[in-house]
Amino acid sequence: MIDLGNVDLSEVPRMSSTFAEFDRVLGGGLVPGSAVLLGGNPGAGKSTLLLQTACKLAQQRRILYVTGEESLSQVAMRAHRLQLPTNGLKMLAETSVETILAVAERENPEILVIDSIQTMHLEDISSAPGGVAQVRESAAALTRFAKKTNTVLLLVGHVTKDGSLAGPKVLEHMIDASLLLEGGADSRFRTLRGRRTALAR
Repeated sequence: MIDLGNVDLSEVPRMSSTFAEFDRVLGGGLVPGSAVLLGGNPGAGKSTLLLQTACKLAQQRRILYVTGEESLSQVAMRAHRLQLPTNGLKMLAETSVETILAVAERENPEILVIDSIQTMHLEDISSAPGGVAQVRESAAALTRFAKKTNTVLLLVGHVTKDGSLAGPKVLEHMIDASLLLEGGADSRFRTLRGRRTALAR
């Protein structure tokens, strides 16, 4: 317990994503202990953007990239095609939140990437991955870990045809920043938008 008047009001230092425009949308960069949701249509480039970011950041920071949709070889091939630096980036192909948290506790990453939240599941939740309960509770468990350990949590979320995030709408109220990557697979351009959140204030 602490007296409100004794709370440290100094600004939390941000870390650069290595991309100036990404930092600008985030309000200045990544904040330790924050949870950021990156949504977008399939093929918009969410995984590619985060892989580029993770590979560059891994040259100077501890990053754990969890892929629940692609194999490690598929991710490695994309990184090779994009000519990204791959040394130092810790990869994990896993969908069990319990296993991911156990690995994260051991590896102590500064940034944890989850691609995607719709593929994650908790053993004590009976519904299938992607369902309302699984998405909500998986995101809650991962967010609690991020807050407790001061880890930056980056969650990938898929958007349905009607433009809403696949899974419960309540997910957007559990995180600190909600970003949307717009543009289809057939488009030359992408637009990254950020909604007003704790990080942008």
